[in-house]
Amino acid sequence: MRKCRKMATKDAGLASAVTGEMAMPEAPRHAELLRILAAVSACHLINDMVQSLLPSMFPILKTSFHLDFSQIGLIALTFQTTASLLQPLIGHFTDRKPLPFSLPVGMTSTLVGLVMLAYAPTFGMLLVAAALFGVGSAVFHPESSRVARMASGGRDGFAQSFFQVGGNTGSAFGPLLAALLILPRGQVGVLWFTLATLVGIPLLVWVSFWYRRELGHRAQKAVVERAQHKLPRAKVIGALFVLMLLVFSKYFYIASLTNYYTFYLIRRFHVSVASAQLHLFVLFGAIAAGTLIGGPVGDRIGRKYVIWVSILGVLPFTLAMPYVNLLWTGVLSVIIGVVLASAFAAILVYAQELVPTRIGMISGLFFGFAFGMGGIGAAVLGKMADATGIIYVYKVCAWLPALGLLTGLLPNLEPGGGMSDGGDMEEPERV
Repeated sequence: MRKCRKMATKDAGLASAVTGEMAMPEAPRHAELLRILAAVSACHLINDMVQSLLPSMFPILKTSFHLDFSQIGLIALTFQTTASLLQPLIGHFTDRKPLPFSLPVGMTSTLVGLVMLAYAPTFGMLLVAAALFGVGSAVFHPESSRVARMASGGRDGFAQSFFQVGGNTGSAFGPLLAALLILPRGQVGVLWFTLATLVGIPLLVWVSFWYRRELGHRAQKAVVERAQHKLPRAKVIGALFVLMLLVFSKYFYIASLTNYYTFYLIRRFHVSVASAQLHLFVLFGAIAAGTLIGGPVGDRIGRKYVIWVSILGVLPFTLAMPYVNLLWTGVLSVIIGVVLASAFAAILVYAQELVPTRIGMISGLFFGFAFGMGGIGAAVLGKMADATGIIYVYKVCAWLPALGLLTGLLPNLEPGGGMSDGGDMEEPERV
């Protein structure tokens, strides 16, 4: 009897040891994926913090170079159009031939643009600097979004939100740091931000080595991600078109906030530049919070519900904002920022679930289209502001979220696409 108990104890210990051996690789794997996700999110913070300097510096540049609103819009258009045209092309190319080490190259382009922005003597050089910012974004976003999906562990909405909240946090801190570092020193104060890019470049080199190893791992495992729907090609294309119209609605309105919100506050409420930039910082913080919320909620209840609420749900607030006082303008801008920002992670992951074999192209297309709409919006709204006044611009843009009604045309998809092997964290999708 004692011998039987001893054997049972030995067997139990052996089973425990085997279980422990099987479980051990999973915990380090989870930790590794989280570190990679945190790294690309941190680099997204750096990338978008630097990019947010452009709209933050518009009042300074307008005075220094004697620019009108049309020229301000042209700077924004150059940056955002450069990024929008290149991103889907880069994403399509890297779907076929991944380029892990393009990530630090992209941030190097941003670094060069920063230095040029600090010393630009003419309006033309400002446009070149803006274009270099656009090239940096075009290279960074498709590949880093793919890395975030690879490190998602099957929680694609959470991963995209976590990745994007880094960018939105950077966008929030950019105006605040611009007020602290650039306003007292002028244009050359932008050089302080080169320190951030010099941190981001080696971090992206480390991520690139991991990315390259993952490509080899996938090649060995032959992991394939397949669509979880059976929609015909025409239906998929139609759904992508609707999603792009929703992105148009979101980013055209966002362009009115990120590019002209400071001018709106100064013109309507006669606040100082520093006060207007503080309001812009609060707005970007609200956008960051909304971004973090949208992805995980979409994982739980489905992307389509999040898209419904995040686009159409802000309509009452955007309609009210041009008619309220400064306090309520700040409050409504925070509500609009939180709700509207929750849309993009849901839209992007929904699109990736529609076409899961083209992650780079879809990411580049939607990031690029978002940038393009922001750029075109900045230019069009700048012209409108010159012709009719900045306050009228906000009254017109207030109706854009009504396009959220188009969400009803989207097909219903199950929350979260999956892999053919059941979504094991160790086997990301084939590019």
